[in-house]
Amino acid sequence: MDSIRAHRLRSFLTLLGVVIGVASVVLVGAAIEGLGVTAEKTTSQAFGTDTYLIAQIASAGRLTRKEVADKLKRNRRIRPEDVDYLNISTGDQILYSPYQQRPEDIRYDNAVLEGGIVLGVSPDMADIRDLGIIEGRFFTDQEARNKNQVAVVGDDLRTVLFAGSSPIGKSIKIRGQDFVIIGLQEKLGSSFGRSQDNSVYIPYPVFDRMYGAGRSLSVFGRPKPATGLKLEDGLDITRAALRARFKTPPGQPDNFENLTPDSIRGFIDQILGLISVVVVPVTAISLVVGGIVIMNIMLVSVTERTREIGIRKSLGAKKNDVLLQFLLESMMVSSAGGLLGLALGALICELLASLLDADMKITIPYVFLAVFVSSAVGIISGWYPASRAARLDPIAALRAE
Repeated sequence: MDSIRAHRLRSFLTLLGVVIGVASVVLVGAAIEGLGVTAEKTTSQAFGTDTYLIAQIASAGRLTRKEVADKLKRNRRIRPEDVDYLNISTGDQILYSPYQQRPEDIRYDNAVLEGGIVLGVSPDMADIRDLGIIEGRFFTDQEARNKNQVAVVGDDLRTVLFAGSSPIGKSIKIRGQDFVIIGLQEKLGSSFGRSQDNSVYIPYPVFDRMYGAGRSLSVFGRPKPATGLKLEDGLDITRAALRARFKTPPGQPDNFENLTPDSIRGFIDQILGLISVVVVPVTAISLVVGGIVIMNIMLVSVTERTREIGIRKSLGAKKNDVLLQFLLESMMVSSAGGLLGLALGALICELLASLLDADMKITIPYVFLAVFVSSAVGIISGWYPASRAARLDPIAALRAE
């Protein structure tokens, strides 16, 4: 401690590399964990709870053109009459909603929201996906059957088209047609750079009339709470009904696909795991640089204190005593750097989280990793200088100036 205090600037510069290395590892770890939290929120907002998706193609990851072509060839298109069949055959147990979307510019007077997303759904979608309506209401079965041109909008429309005032009761234009806003969805924010508040929900019969059935439908499903069914049970019921509808032979795989929140989370975890494997070791290189700096400074320290080592050894100090002295000094420097790096990383995480409104989550494994690695760096980088000091001949050491 006296040696460290006697050379404050040198000691600070010595542990600076470890500080930066540990802070980098902590920041990267917090960012990766934060991405996981963000993905979890996004999945919950997109699916709700106990919700699944049925479609001709439903994949959590990106598909090649060949994979898409194979799936289109093998799987059946899902049409509005298939959704009607599901409602008739299993609607007493499961809530269903058709789902299609189109990008569209939304207009109100002279204001335009570019790149809005028009969603054609059923009234049950509000319950299926746990849509939070903070003002007004969602449309009803009667309005859907009557093909009333009503809409439930996201917060971007309120901000861009109505300058933050209430949009309820006002008319917007979608593809030249007037829609009366009856509901405002809660603000969801952005996810991975994409806004989740530019949606416009309209009754599916109206969507079908405007755009046509076109491509295959997607279908959201969720077991009714009163049935006590879990997600897997509801999915099995829907799969059995569709297999019967599509006359899928026994023993053959489904000729349609499904997607659940767990499958999306599993895919995201794989991606984040791959990022961790690649990025964390690259970040840890700065710890290696810090270890080299510690080794160089410790070698200088041994040279400066050669006479001190000679005096200690001449008074009876053994090799292990001298080895332990310099090894502990190296560990103390690196451990202090690890703790300072941990504190710096936590501070930067808090600042980034507040400034960027981002999820930054410091987890125990990354804390242990940072402290363990910094201590290990101290042992490894200090071993050679310490062993060199322990091997000094006391007579030669006493002659040193």
